Amino acid sequence: MKDLQFMRLWDKYSPLLTETQREMTDLYFNYDLSLSEIAEEKGCSRQGVSDCLSICRRKLEEYEEKLHFVAITEALERFGQSYPEHREEMERILESGKGE
Repeated sequence: MKDLQFMRLWDKYSPLLTETQREMTDLYFNYDLSLSEIAEEKGCSRQGVSDCLSICRRKLEEYEEKLHFVAITEALERFGQSYPEHREEMERILESGKGE
C-alpha cells in the first residue's frame, strides 16, 4: 500500500483533477505502475510524472483542508459504528454524496 491517506483523498477529490492528472495518479496508485512505466505510456519524462504526482498530492491535500469531506465521511462512519441503530441513516447520508 503506497499511501492510504492519498487514496482516501483521491477517492473523494479526483474529479477535481485534470484528466491527465487522474490518469497518472490512477496508474501509479491503483495499477501500481512505476514512474518509468507511466512516463513511457503517457509519452513524457519520468520527472514529469513525478512532478505531476507531487502537484496532485498537494492539490488533494488543499481540497481536504478547505472542504473536509474525507474527515466528515470518516466521522460519520465512526458514528455509525458506535451507534448501530443509526447505521442505516448514516449509510444513506454517505451514499447520497456519491456521484455528485
